[in-house]
Amino acid sequence: MIRLSDHFTLGRLLRYAFPSIVMLVFTSIYGVVDGFFVSNFVGKTPFAAVNFIMPFLMLLGCVGFLFGTGGGALIAVTLGAGHRHRANRLFSMLVYVSLGCGVALMLLGLLVVRPTARALGAEGQLLEDSVRYARIILLAIPAYVLQYEFQCLFATAEKPKLGLYVTVAAGLTNMVLDALFVAVLGWGLEGAAAATALSQCVGGILPLIYFARPNSSLLRLGKAWWNLRALGKVLSNGSSELMSNVSMSVVSMLYNIQLLRYAGEDGVAAYGVLMYLNMIFLAAFLGYSVGTAPVVSFHYGAGHAGELRGLLRRSLLAVALFAMTMFAAAELLARPLSLVFVSYDLQLLAITLRGFAIYSFSFLFAGFSIYSSAFFTALNNGLISALISFLRALVFQVAAVLLFPLIWQLDGIWFSIVAAEALSALVAALLLAAMRRRYQYG
Repeated sequence: MIRLSDHFTLGRLLRYAFPSIVMLVFTSIYGVVDGFFVSNFVGKTPFAAVNFIMPFLMLLGCVGFLFGTGGGALIAVTLGAGHRHRANRLFSMLVYVSLGCGVALMLLGLLVVRPTARALGAEGQLLEDSVRYARIILLAIPAYVLQYEFQCLFATAEKPKLGLYVTVAAGLTNMVLDALFVAVLGWGLEGAAAATALSQCVGGILPLIYFARPNSSLLRLGKAWWNLRALGKVLSNGSSELMSNVSMSVVSMLYNIQLLRYAGEDGVAAYGVLMYLNMIFLAAFLGYSVGTAPVVSFHYGAGHAGELRGLLRRSLLAVALFAMTMFAAAELLARPLSLVFVSYDLQLLAITLRGFAIYSFSFLFAGFSIYSSAFFTALNNGLISALISFLRALVFQVAAVLLFPLIWQLDGIWFSIVAAEALSALVAALLLAAMRRRYQYG
């Protein structure tokens, strides 16, 4: 069994992070499975609707990352300092607060989903399909929040494999129910939404039951430590990951607006196929970052500067290997993946393949800023982490997606993500260099 206090080689880091990587990849597959069945069994407009409204749904659910990453870092530092009882009470507070936030977000989402979809440019059948799909998913938002949170906290509890099993169970639930509800029973868009909602309940409620009972992990759900200062530290520290996810959702909405303008519903559908690969690949980067963050936090809390230096160097090497592998895979998978979703429409297929040819270059850069942001979160420096995420996920992308289409039209939308990821990787490198003396990892 690998423990947080161990010395971590590259191989041990990869083994420890592997369950977190698979967890987040499986979570990303939810939308992919829905997209496959909706596109092939329901139609192009409902398929566009799923991709159109998904950023709004992810915007509400990603608050779980705020508590999971920010809380996981503080809990791991507390464990590293030898205060296990305090860590458990802090863990309990975060779970209760996040569950309350999930209920509030569910109610808010049900209230604003139609005006939001309309404001983003949906009308007619696209609007109605978006609202029908979203209203069912919104009922599971509290579980969705918990699922994102526990994906981060399983690694902190030294139970990454258990988190993997829960996520695989949730992913298989989604796949089986999608096939049953959509392909066999013919429930259409509502069936796809119900399958996803039920799978999110599996991913969020099973860990809640596990941590509420006596278990062999480092964490146990029980009496909370209602400390507003600690909660504020968690919110501040986790704000970078929340900012990253919120920004990605907001930017995805902006992409959809631009695509409706330059390519209509075909553009939104093509972007959806690209986003499926993007979600899976970025989930691998994020999973590695989330999985190794408790290790960084523990050794930082324990004052092991030499181990911290080694962790950063080995992680940057791992990210570079991931980046090259993902770029090659994106180029190779472009045609077969596009054919799986849009083989029935040659014009849509051509748009999708052209987007893939450009978009795949972004994977060469994305992992460096994602890991750097998570690294600073693990060091409890929420400000630097948030700056990287804010520039990467919002500032650079918004500027590029508004400017580039004026020059290159539809191609400019695909080029914008490449430029944004390259600039954010440069900023991350500069900040890592600037902070090396402060944290002694230089």
